[in-house]
Amino acid sequence: MDWKLFIPGPTDVSLDVYEAMSKPMIGHRGKDFSVLFEETVDKLKKLMFTEERVYISTSSSTGLMEAAVRNCVKNKCLNVGNGAFSCKWHEITKANGKEADMLSLTWGDAPTAELIDEALSKDNYDALTLVHNETSTGVTAPLKEIAKVVRDHDVSFLVDTVSSMGGIKVDVDRWNIDVCLFGVQKAMALPPGLACCSVSEEALEKSRNVEDRGYYFDFQVFEKYYKKNQTPTTAAIPLLRGLDYQLDKILNREGLENRFRRHEEMGELTRRWARDRGFELLPEDRYASNTVSCVENTLKVDCEALQRDLYERGYVFSNGYGKMKNNHFRIAHMGDRKPEELKEYLETINELTGL
Repeated sequence: MDWKLFIPGPTDVSLDVYEAMSKPMIGHRGKDFSVLFEETVDKLKKLMFTEERVYISTSSSTGLMEAAVRNCVKNKCLNVGNGAFSCKWHEITKANGKEADMLSLTWGDAPTAELIDEALSKDNYDALTLVHNETSTGVTAPLKEIAKVVRDHDVSFLVDTVSSMGGIKVDVDRWNIDVCLFGVQKAMALPPGLACCSVSEEALEKSRNVEDRGYYFDFQVFEKYYKKNQTPTTAAIPLLRGLDYQLDKILNREGLENRFRRHEEMGELTRRWARDRGFELLPEDRYASNTVSCVENTLKVDCEALQRDLYERGYVFSNGYGKMKNNHFRIAHMGDRKPEELKEYLETINELTGL
């Protein structure tokens, strides 16, 4: 059976993307690769609204979270923690021997510009990490507003857009993001294995004076090969072909604004369904994500039984993450998912639970 994934990554991948990935292999140091790399990067810049360099890493997004702190934290970092993945960035920062504090928020709350401005004013930080769209809680941080206050502090602005890029607009240059990173297996609707990040000139220059950057994720090494339209190590070439093809579909067939509107429609559809059934949503409406909804299980649905029943119907269900398991559940509506498919999924949940 071909299951439909309603989990916040990996997401379903279209057959035509797989076909694009199946083209004959090429050498990673040859002209054909350089052409593919350059064309893909040009499209990524349009997706991200940036003129900055964009690196492509054969890794998960976690690798580029580590890269961001290894290259851009020289003295002390402030990690904003309001969910599982934003808190993980604090763990990564500390594991790399960096001095760091965490601005701890209740899971489900959104970091505001005022909170971050106040926190940055308390110490001599030189970097700030922020998760734009917290996958564990369905909270989208008000990135545009936060960006305005970050400009008043001399910090490297490091942003995880793992579950938002390709579904929610992220204006990298206007918001002065120094490192904006994401993986391809969520709203981009590709198989896992590649991660991408934009790097500002200021971040690149700063990294030159940061010690112990390692090698695999050293921005200076990435830049050396980037100038030759190559990657430092052997890239996952089939995935790169798929990314190039998918970007064509996003930019030229659907169009970015249409894609953002489709995700907004699916977010609104899910939130309306939840309320109509009697559930509550974890985040405030103004911070509710358009790619993944976190629903409070106020009706005490047996999430594990529902997961088994949905699997038999051809769907993969997402329980709450970590400590929120069974008390919450998540509904992903991202990637190439259509509103009609989402409606069928929600109707199936209604049928199985008697809601």
